Amino acid sequence: MRLLGLGALLSAAAFFQLGCEEPVATGNVVATPTAKAAAVGIQAAVKPAPPRVEFQESEFSETDRSRDPFRSFQDLILAEVRGNLRSQRNVVLDEYSIDELRLIGLVTGIQPAKAMLVDPKGKGHVVQRGQFIGRPETVQGAGAGATSFEINWRIDSIRDGDIILVREDPNNPDVPSSTRVIALRPEGEQPPQ
Repeated sequence: MRLLGLGALLSAAAFFQLGCEEPVATGNVVATPTAKAAAVGIQAAVKPAPPRVEFQESEFSETDRSRDPFRSFQDLILAEVRGNLRSQRNVVLDEYSIDELRLIGLVTGIQPAKAMLVDPKGKGHVVQRGQFIGRPETVQGAGAGATSFEINWRIDSIRDGDIILVREDPNNPDVPSSTRVIALRPEGEQPPQ
């Protein structure tokens, strides 16, 4: 179809140019040199030459601008999430483990009862029942793709002479809670071994 249209166009151009210039034979159509140049120009306009593309060596290496579209970013995302894991609860003395804390005072005649814990730097902190204390432990969830979460010790009760700490594992609700006791120790007394 396209060839027929081009042939008709060339024939019309040759017809109008008959008296102006010497005819030139081009296949089945007789055309003047001007008509032939017009036909070549039309062919060039119909089928343009592909643009020349220059490639640089850097386009074949992986950079921030040119990355492998099939590369998995799962490891990078998981490392970032684990690195930015922050507790969503208010935790007192979160930079110290429970073993580093010392119980030096109790007030049990009031509601809620209060206790004073001393950190390794010698600074005292007043705590009460229900507060989370100590450095959290990060636990990996069960199953593929499970997220990590933190578990903390919670003050369950303040009694005469000690405080009771409880830690529940949300992954295993059927397992009994872990329990620790921090006994009241006078200054200078070491915990029992």
